[in-house]
Amino acid sequence: MKNQLLARLENLKWNKFHTHVSLALGIAWMLDSFEVTIIGNIIGVFKDKWSLTEYEQSWILSVWFIGIMIGSYVLGYLADRFGRKRLFLITLTLYGTFTLLSAFSWNYESLLVLRLLTAIGVGAEYAAINAAISEFIPTKYRGKANAHVMNFWSLGPILAALVTLVVINSLPLEWGWRIAFGFGALVSLLALIIRRYIPESPRWLIEQGELEAASKVVEGIEKAQASTERFVVRGKKKANTASIWKQTKELVTKYPGRLALGSLLDFSEAAGYYGIFAFMPIFILPEINVSANFVPFFYLIANIGGLIGGLIVAYLLERIGRKKTVPLFYTLAAISVVLLAVSTQTHSWGWVLAAFTLATTFANGSWISAYVTFAEIFPTHLRSTGIGLSVAFGRLGGVISPIMLTAIATSAGIEAALCVLSAFWLIGAFAMVPWYFKGVEGKGTSLENMTKAGSTAS
Repeated sequence: MKNQLLARLENLKWNKFHTHVSLALGIAWMLDSFEVTIIGNIIGVFKDKWSLTEYEQSWILSVWFIGIMIGSYVLGYLADRFGRKRLFLITLTLYGTFTLLSAFSWNYESLLVLRLLTAIGVGAEYAAINAAISEFIPTKYRGKANAHVMNFWSLGPILAALVTLVVINSLPLEWGWRIAFGFGALVSLLALIIRRYIPESPRWLIEQGELEAASKVVEGIEKAQASTERFVVRGKKKANTASIWKQTKELVTKYPGRLALGSLLDFSEAAGYYGIFAFMPIFILPEINVSANFVPFFYLIANIGGLIGGLIVAYLLERIGRKKTVPLFYTLAAISVVLLAVSTQTHSWGWVLAAFTLATTFANGSWISAYVTFAEIFPTHLRSTGIGLSVAFGRLGGVISPIMLTAIATSAGIEAALCVLSAFWLIGAFAMVPWYFKGVEGKGTSLENMTKAGSTAS
């Protein structure tokens, strides 16, 4: 019966269910990117309000990644233990609650604590969403669908730019940033309502021995129907009761190559992507004398480029495969950062905007291709934990990069810092070399066959 259920999932044609689940899960990425970008848009307000130094501004961004580390690893494990659906709802509740409370921050320290707690909720989204979208979608659509879900990220900065232009810039400074956080909480509530109709992952249910429940979910997908019925595993046939340490040990001992690939790809993109978005408002935009009112336009235009980059990657992943697409985009991201350094020397906002847009295009394509790749290389019972552990390690790049780049820019100049940022992207390109020769190509390969591959791919 297990093989029959998996075959039914694989043989499905795209229908309304797949569209619904993609939209519902994609909203989470939009929320995360909205949060990251809105902070970049309003960090100047906090600087003036609380007389913050450049290092204190960097910590507002870095503490976010610490929370992502905790949430992705710990709650990612819980998604393997208790199911994807329950974590979908818990994570959005955490995010919505603490982002709303962030609107009431009364000093620098309270803002840091509330951003940390918000990030823990968002961190779990990284693991649960990437696991679920891979498990719901048939192989022939998986790469493209996962990439399109990830590409919702680009809509977050666009939304943040519009909120900044329409709301923050038209209100007193004391109220504008609070309204922005409140807007994020409202969007999370709407996403929570939509998510109630996503069923439990049928592949996860099969792993728990819940074949009858899995069959009902598959039947619903075949009929393009959603359900709110399935929350917990009632059977005791094969329930996953392994501790987080046991899950981690299995990943480290049985799948070290896969875990290393996911961790290095995520470290590279986190350091590169978040590094540039932390660096822009603190150093580059002031260097070229961009006014605060014009900053949102930079993010708006650049992230339209990011949206295009995601669309290109979605096409290439199923056209030339993961093994070629991932290193290609990481290398192009590294080159584009060097071009950004060159454009900064011109002190022309036009050239800087063009280079920033190009860098965002390739950066977005890089991390999207990476997530699609390492979300499908772990077995189902370890998938969410594996993704979460990769993201947790990778967020170290997000913590280190803004602080390191700030120190280098202060002591050696902006161009030197951007050269280091370029090197961060090359880590991901080099990480793909062993996988290119010995790993499994995800294009056209089912999730089950991805994990049945030889030991050289482990």
